[in-house]
Amino acid sequence: MQIIPKRSPLAIKKAAATPSAMLIRRTDVLLLMLEADATVSLANMPFGDVLSTERARLPRAAGSVWMAVLPTAHRTRVIVGELPRRTDTFQRLSIAGRMVRDLGATQPGVITLASLTSPNAKGITNTAPVAALLAALAAAVESQPTAKSKVPAPWQPTEVVVCGVIDTTTALAIESGAHLARWLTALPPNVLTPKTYQQALVKLAKLHGWKIEIFSEARLKKLNAGAFTAVARGSATRDAALVRLQYRPKGTGGLAPLALVGKGVCFDTGGNNLKSAKHMLDMHTDMAGSAVALGTLEALTRSRYPRPVDAWLALVENRIGPDAYTQQDIVTAANGTTIQVIHTDAEGRMILADTLALASRTKPCGIIDFATLTGACLYALTERMSGAFTNHSDLRAILEDAGNRSGERVWSFPMPTDFDEDLETPMADVVQCLIDGKGDHIYAAKFLARFVAPGIPWAHIDLSSASRTGGLAHVSRPITGFGVRFAVALCSDPAFHKVIRSHEQAK
Repeated sequence: MQIIPKRSPLAIKKAAATPSAMLIRRTDVLLLMLEADATVSLANMPFGDVLSTERARLPRAAGSVWMAVLPTAHRTRVIVGELPRRTDTFQRLSIAGRMVRDLGATQPGVITLASLTSPNAKGITNTAPVAALLAALAAAVESQPTAKSKVPAPWQPTEVVVCGVIDTTTALAIESGAHLARWLTALPPNVLTPKTYQQALVKLAKLHGWKIEIFSEARLKKLNAGAFTAVARGSATRDAALVRLQYRPKGTGGLAPLALVGKGVCFDTGGNNLKSAKHMLDMHTDMAGSAVALGTLEALTRSRYPRPVDAWLALVENRIGPDAYTQQDIVTAANGTTIQVIHTDAEGRMILADTLALASRTKPCGIIDFATLTGACLYALTERMSGAFTNHSDLRAILEDAGNRSGERVWSFPMPTDFDEDLETPMADVVQCLIDGKGDHIYAAKFLARFVAPGIPWAHIDLSSASRTGGLAHVSRPITGFGVRFAVALCSDPAFHKVIRSHEQAK
């Protein structure tokens, strides 16, 4: 089973915002989104009388998806999604996902993506519905890892016609990064190990022109990364490593990089505090944070992001063994902080502690970390949203706005200073966690904040949405790749750049 997915980009052609009669006649499937307040009448487009009649036959509620067949030689199918008033990105993506979900059964050759929307006060037409359709289609046709003896034949449309002015390069770059994140997260634990993960990263670095630096366990010991190496001790293979990937676009030599940090626990037994079978079953996905950081780096690279970016991937397994770390151990992190271990299944914050400390030494303009860190965040938000935490008050609203714009929603939790009191201990500088688990998502963030160098803007994303039965938004599979769309939206936000520029100026 291959670790890096084979990816065939969609064959994109562009057309006018309203599809012509000629285009519709040669189209197998037309995916059409209707905005509730559109001033453009459905009857005014080619074959609009047929669609209007079908729409009026059974009144279509906002959010519904329906289909009609046009009297063309192709018997063109039109799949229509009715957008609610004041729809948001998550709703658009969700409707788009329902519209494309069954296309694989018929495998149409030519697919056209279009929307009927009303222009705003400046006369600009909303292109977001078509962008949502493109994202959903790309996710629906992407390859999936499989070990079946008879691999199903892959399907992709021969041509995708995008109606309207859409930045297809960025849209497809995002979906390429999200595909990589979903693929890696789905791989079995005997396929994606810290060792094979590193080998794949070497290949990806060569492909994308990234510089790669691998911090082996021996090197991490020399850097006094005792929190990271404590977790690595339980593995018989001892192949844990911290990997730094560097993206450096031309003309940015004087800029500090943005650091993306990802938790990459390739399998999590819970260590000596062993998980039950039910809770260990999907622990090969505990590396989703690293996959999101990597997928984001790929998306930014493919879309030619104009600033330097580093990805720091903490790759390890949390195994049981005679040398595994245990409760009440005292370890010292790379920044000199001593940690009293309370629970060996809180390994994610241990490896992230040293990763954040080492990333801080490179003086980045900001740090964003991604991790499937706590069950507490999942219980607080379910799998529909992920938790956000930050040490910079201005970032709270910026993070939530990026979530809303991308359709990958996050909620900013508080980080009150008095919570630090509960992490105090007479034995060390800080306890790793609390034993009862109350508010663990907040305490985990408070713990991690100690390892970010003072003054660096930092955001921690607790990925409660990394997987969800039935999928999420436009993704129909359980592994969502949540975080890539969010991170790219955040990196494109002028308000976010203002925060990190202010830090650069302060230095």
